[in-house]
Amino acid sequence: MTTSMARSWTCAALLAAALPAAAAPMGFQGSTMAMGDFGANWREQYVNYALTPRDAIGVSATWMRSDDRHLTREVDELTYTRLVKRWNSKHAQANVWFLGGIGLLHRDGRNRAMATPGVQVDYETTRVYLGATGRLYRASGVNHDFASARAGFSFYAAEYEQTQPWLIVEARRMRGLSERTEVTPMLRFINKNYFVEAGVNNMRQARFNYMYIF
Repeated sequence: MTTSMARSWTCAALLAAALPAAAAPMGFQGSTMAMGDFGANWREQYVNYALTPRDAIGVSATWMRSDDRHLTREVDELTYTRLVKRWNSKHAQANVWFLGGIGLLHRDGRNRAMATPGVQVDYETTRVYLGATGRLYRASGVNHDFASARAGFSFYAAEYEQTQPWLIVEARRMRGLSERTEVTPMLRFINKNYFVEAGVNNMRQARFNYMYIF
């Protein structure tokens, strides 16, 4: 096998490992990841670049709104992602990630410095996914701490070249903007270096997410 072929197979294997259900928050070394989450009260778009197999830097823009539509928040950040720990077995993988950002919160016509450190943990196989995320959204006089949990399963096993459908259910909540826990069942379709997912939450609001690695 030539060096270029070996490198291609290695990249493909790393990409496949990152994608099964979690859509890890960064891709393989040298890749760029774009990801978006769009709903009635939460819209997030970010792009990062994997400097090493464990580190990525990027930018993000987030828009948040309270359930009663009286409060809105906009945050623009520089982000850093770090793979803290990974456990691999023959058919499964578990990860601990650090997620962080420093940027500006736009509120009431004023800009405030905001920090957003957080942690994501996940466990996945080619058929099952479990994950949880906790993140602090802190600025002077502002506390919008965020927590979410996800669980899902694939309908059938698929080869790398095939599209694989999943059912994912997520529950999430943000302090100070919502008094309800948002629960969203979503259908996800993964194919090689991208996924798309869509669903309707328990407040009858549509949601669409995507991820693409290039």
